[in-house]
Amino acid sequence: AILDRPGEGATMLRTFAILLFCIRLSLGKTSIGMESQPELWIESNYPQAPWENITLWCRSPSQISSKFLLLKDKTQMTWIRPSYKTFQVSFFLGALTESNTGLYRCCYWKETGWSKPSKVLELEAPGQLPKPIFWIQAETPPLPGCNVNILCHGWLQDLVFMLFKEGYAEPVDYQVPTGTMAIFSIDNMTPENEGVYICRTHIQMLPTLWSEPSNPLKLVVAGLYPKPTLTAYPGPIMAPGESLNLRCQGPIYGMTFALMKLEDLEKSFYHKKPIKNEAHFFFRSLKIQDTGHYLCFYYDGSYRGSLLSDILKIWVTDTFPKTWLLARPSPVVQMGQNVSLRCRGRVDGVGLALYKKGEDKPLQFLDATSINDTKSFFLNNVTYHDSGIYSCHYLLPWKTSIKMATHNSVELVVVDKPPKPSLSAWPSTVFKLGKAITLQCRVSHPVLEFSLEWEERATFQKFSADGDFIITNVEGKGIGTYSCSYRVEAHPNIWSHRSEPLKLMGPAGFLTWNYVLNEAIRLSLIMQLVALLLVVLWIRWKCRRLRIREAWLLGTAQGVTMLFIVTALLCCAVSFAGLCNGVLTEETEIIMPTPKPELWAETNFPLAPWKNLTLWCRSPSGSTKEFVLLKDGTGWIATRPASEQVRAAFPLGALTQSHTGSYHCHSWEEMAVSEPSEALELVGRDILPKPVISASPPIRGQELQIRCKGWLAGMSFALYKEGEQEPVQQLGAVGREAFFTIQRMEDKDEGNYSCRTHTEKRPFKWSEPSEPLELVIKEMYPKPFFKTWTSPVVTPGARVTFNCSTPHQHMSFILYKDGSEIAASDRSWANPGASAANFLIISVGIGDGGNYSCRYYDFAIWSEPSDPVELVVTEFYPKPTLLAQPGPVVLPGKNVTLRCQGIFQGMRFALLQERTQAPLQFQSASGNSADFLLHSVSAEDSGNYSCIYYETTMSNRGSYLSTPLMIWVTDTFPKPWLFAEPSSVVSMGQNVTLWCQGPVHGVGYILHKEVGPTSMQLWGSTSNDGAFPITNISGASLGRYSCCYHPDWTSPIKIQPSNTLELIVTGLLPKPSLLVQPGPMVAPGENMTLQCQGELPDSTFVLLKEGTQDPLEQQRPNGYRADFWMPVVRGEDSGIYSCVYYLDSAPLAASNHSDSLEIWVTDKPPKPSLAAWPNTVFQLGKDITLQCRGPLPGVEFVLEQEGEEAPQQFSEDGDFIINNMEGKGIGNYSCSYRLQAFPNIWSEPSDPLELVGAAGPAAQECTVGNIVRSSLIVVVVVALGVVLAIEWKKWPRLRTRGSETDGRDQTIVLEECNQEGEPGTSTNSPSSTSQGISVELPVPI
Repeated sequence: AILDRPGEGATMLRTFAILLFCIRLSLGKTSIGMESQPELWIESNYPQAPWENITLWCRSPSQISSKFLLLKDKTQMTWIRPSYKTFQVSFFLGALTESNTGLYRCCYWKETGWSKPSKVLELEAPGQLPKPIFWIQAETPPLPGCNVNILCHGWLQDLVFMLFKEGYAEPVDYQVPTGTMAIFSIDNMTPENEGVYICRTHIQMLPTLWSEPSNPLKLVVAGLYPKPTLTAYPGPIMAPGESLNLRCQGPIYGMTFALMKLEDLEKSFYHKKPIKNEAHFFFRSLKIQDTGHYLCFYYDGSYRGSLLSDILKIWVTDTFPKTWLLARPSPVVQMGQNVSLRCRGRVDGVGLALYKKGEDKPLQFLDATSINDTKSFFLNNVTYHDSGIYSCHYLLPWKTSIKMATHNSVELVVVDKPPKPSLSAWPSTVFKLGKAITLQCRVSHPVLEFSLEWEERATFQKFSADGDFIITNVEGKGIGTYSCSYRVEAHPNIWSHRSEPLKLMGPAGFLTWNYVLNEAIRLSLIMQLVALLLVVLWIRWKCRRLRIREAWLLGTAQGVTMLFIVTALLCCAVSFAGLCNGVLTEETEIIMPTPKPELWAETNFPLAPWKNLTLWCRSPSGSTKEFVLLKDGTGWIATRPASEQVRAAFPLGALTQSHTGSYHCHSWEEMAVSEPSEALELVGRDILPKPVISASPPIRGQELQIRCKGWLAGMSFALYKEGEQEPVQQLGAVGREAFFTIQRMEDKDEGNYSCRTHTEKRPFKWSEPSEPLELVIKEMYPKPFFKTWTSPVVTPGARVTFNCSTPHQHMSFILYKDGSEIAASDRSWANPGASAANFLIISVGIGDGGNYSCRYYDFAIWSEPSDPVELVVTEFYPKPTLLAQPGPVVLPGKNVTLRCQGIFQGMRFALLQERTQAPLQFQSASGNSADFLLHSVSAEDSGNYSCIYYETTMSNRGSYLSTPLMIWVTDTFPKPWLFAEPSSVVSMGQNVTLWCQGPVHGVGYILHKEVGPTSMQLWGSTSNDGAFPITNISGASLGRYSCCYHPDWTSPIKIQPSNTLELIVTGLLPKPSLLVQPGPMVAPGENMTLQCQGELPDSTFVLLKEGTQDPLEQQRPNGYRADFWMPVVRGEDSGIYSCVYYLDSAPLAASNHSDSLEIWVTDKPPKPSLAAWPNTVFQLGKDITLQCRGPLPGVEFVLEQEGEEAPQQFSEDGDFIINNMEGKGIGNYSCSYRLQAFPNIWSEPSDPLELVGAAGPAAQECTVGNIVRSSLIVVVVVALGVVLAIEWKKWPRLRTRGSETDGRDQTIVLEECNQEGEPGTSTNSPSSTSQGISVELPVPI
């Protein structure tokens, strides 16, 4: 028989509702997620006759939506498509008529389709209230004895809800909630509470108008019989399509058995008639959706049930999850020690087997019962024979077609001493002036401590936890030969073998050719500088009297000489900075080419794609402007602009003979053209495009992946080896490319390989075989160490440095991106020791992401490729959402799953933790989300996590980082804090928001209000952000509140309540008075008393301060007054105070606020302000009034003028009249004041105020002086102008006379240079020469 569901299944669900919901809260770590329904309710502006005008409202529970749907009687539909996405919409019905009556439900649109419909609203004839609905919700997990909440939904607000029990005439409980739903609680469910319950509603103003009774709800106590046993045959882990039998067996004959799946209680409630004392539930053909947690129970004819069976986890999967193997205490152990190999996996209830590489049979077994305790295999007293590579596999005692996934392995090393580490130097082994060298000691497994030794000094020893040692070369003391060793935590007294020695050299020790060349360049530059300076000085001394043309020639020569000098100085400076020397830099800047685009084909005929083919070209660079498609390398097909997705389509239509050929595309940017894409070859009709095959260099004994790239999605792949007829491997539709895996590369696997694609359904249509790929195992150096100095997840514009290193000497390095060579670093013979190269990207762009790796080589031998580093460039796609399942607060030792929810499908996801450099986990997903499992978390796993997603086909373009999610590993929720905004003392009619805040994010909050001495009542609904607004405060709002976390998952973690907040409502009693003793101004360190005087006895007084949310203090005095004593006041106590009071008979219903009282705590009163009226400039015959104002009442003011010893005036109101007789009113003024109660304490003086202006003769004298000065300036300017005009008229004659002398001087200037200083020589003066010339010479230009 197969699983059946009788017609009374709905009744069964209601009968056992109390049982099922108690189960959901007692599942321990099992998380049950049920999709939330939308909420449907009624609103009306006729509270006493709501049927006169009805509006239906539909609200989505958790997300905004773009459209909503209203269903009536399963046939009529009404659409609402709002102008913007929203949480809720309204459907207007108007007056209720016979045509409007019926059954209503609503849905909202999600990304995956329409949501589940809301609960059914039944509208009957006008004049009747809608029939309420009735269901059960659990509160706490004890079984039996659950605390039960019975929920009654009345569809309208402000109704009275009545709970009736069969056999009782009066209601057993009633409520008047603020919303549309009432919650009736039954604590500690006992047999006395069994019975049939109904719920009815009526309008508050019309107690005679009742709704129809809800459907009856029968409550029974479960757990009266012993629990049954649930087993699975052939086993709990099966493949899709296989059959499964679940047997539920109990001790009592004749019972009816029921089976439930906890993930979907409402749809998976099966029951069976027994065969004696057991029942069998058959699954004929399992599906992935059948995976889940199952349990069963049995019941008698009166629906009295048994306890629940233990939960049985059923896995339906086609591939086992991966297992992890860990060695404890370390994978490197000393001979004779004990080792435990712990195997971890996600599948429970299955045995495990331990395998050793090279042996066919398992070494040890763990059955399903022992796995729950240790999951560890033990190797005692290990020897060299136990060294090797170990892995663990699932061990199934039944037959199934599930594929075994790949398993990680652990290499166990048994040594007398741990193996030696590797030692390398960064940036090189040659010291630079003023630079240090970092020695890096590395080993592949965790260590306790590293040690560095120096051969030249026996006493030298340094220790480091991370293996980095900084060596300086002060006075040449860092040069020498170094080696390192380490010790592991399991054997702290045993040091490893020493590494290979590494020699450091530098300028202070052994000279290198680069250093000698560098010093020679510097010395030659200095000599050139000195020689040029001497030449300039000699010319200046030899030709002291040169002028005109010769002076210009000398100036030019000096300019050229100084240019050489400046150039030499700059080169020297650059040389000293290390850029002009002869040593090649160790950083090689990566000049990124324009990234290669991707080319593929799409069709809407998957079985015959040649009927309509479109070629697509996409670029990883966001700056691409357009795309070009080429055929056969030269033929120009078309040009298309780039879309927002940086891609373009080239439709070919039906494939004909003219379309055959090889296609590739380029992307064009503003200043560059990209490399061509991989070639897509179209052969002809009925033949798919030829795929492309590639693989990394094969390595003996290691896994090899062969990549076969097709051009169409939805195709299957086949791998062929030359000499074999049948495919060696086949893969189904996995996208546009497939990866074939050779688990262990050996000599027998060498040969030529090719791949083909074909349509998924028969009859198959095949592609041409790809070009052959030859796999040959060559001897290679071991792979280098490859890493980035910072995190491989970077933002655009960041600086990234790749470090590739190896212990071998004199090696050259190649950097690869996505398998293509992009940069190289040649060997340097001047640097002995380990080889290393740094490849630098100065500013990362969107197209620079990808999978990077490196290799090194000497003359003929290459190394293995390094482990790849995935460089992800973020901020291209919208950020994902990171959620924790079951929640962000986890018990120590439990597992937590972090789900990263993106927007696009087929992306790769990465999980990051704050303060860690590399991502914790990577995962590729076919959908738009990925789950990251954190095993057995501890306190160290607490912290902020975030995630990204990125596409692997287009330069690892990634999203923004998700909002950080804090994970708490603790057994108790931290205590939240409850406060009111703007204050917990609120006037009648105002609004207030109660905020419940705590350090745990992503968890909702729930607010409680104290009603009695011990009872707590739920206030409204839960809040995800912790905000509980209360509008239009009234007397019913006052009370004591508290809050706590309200996780939406089942968790045994303890929850603590917050502090208690008293919400005080004012305006209900006469206001009190507030006085201060000794006064409103107090010196720091003194005492002060605030006296609040009320009008009624037996009152509690509350002291308030402006700007604080909570009251400062409360007192319950015997009389009418409360004295609030404030000892040793400080400056922070300054402020505006008030007080209220409330009666003991009406707690928290307080009076109006007292008048505000401002308190000053200071040694001196605050300084006053000084102003002038009407302004600060005296007018002839007018006075000025200075107004001094202070913040305190009852003071006396004094006015002072700068330069006067005694105060000018005293005033009680602060007004001072100033006149300017004989100019005595002009000057700087300030004022201060003193309290009449403290006549010896004066305030700080005000800011000075300057009065300016003039009166009578003084002003006239000032004006006349300005006129005299201005006139004198004009006279001087005119005189200068006349002198310049006279001189200008003389200028032509002087210019001609000067030109005559110039002509002669130019002829003798060389003679002056040659004859100067010789005895017996003389020169003719210009004056004497001009006397012998009677003709005026022309002026040379």
